[in-house]
Amino acid sequence: MSPSSTSEPTELIYVPSASPAPVIVAAGITLLAAGTFMGWFLYLVGAVVLYLGASSWWRTANDEISPMRREQTTDTAVIPAEPIRPAVRR
Repeated sequence: MSPSSTSEPTELIYVPSASPAPVIVAAGITLLAAGTFMGWFLYLVGAVVLYLGASSWWRTANDEISPMRREQTTDTAVIPAEPIRPAVRR
């Protein structure tokens, strides 16, 4: 394959950046569950941590998704809906 035959990819894979938000959400859920059994203060702290982690996760995801291209073209073959040859009857 010569360098002149390479072209820009038409199908793109987007990988999100690393974020501490899922860990914060998990800590909030854990504190929320512990607060159910240990008292209202821990429950309240868990709810606040959960809210902050989820809102941070949401904002980060929206900031990463918004500049992406919406339309992509495909250069791959279409998979047929029917088998290429008939099934063998017994």
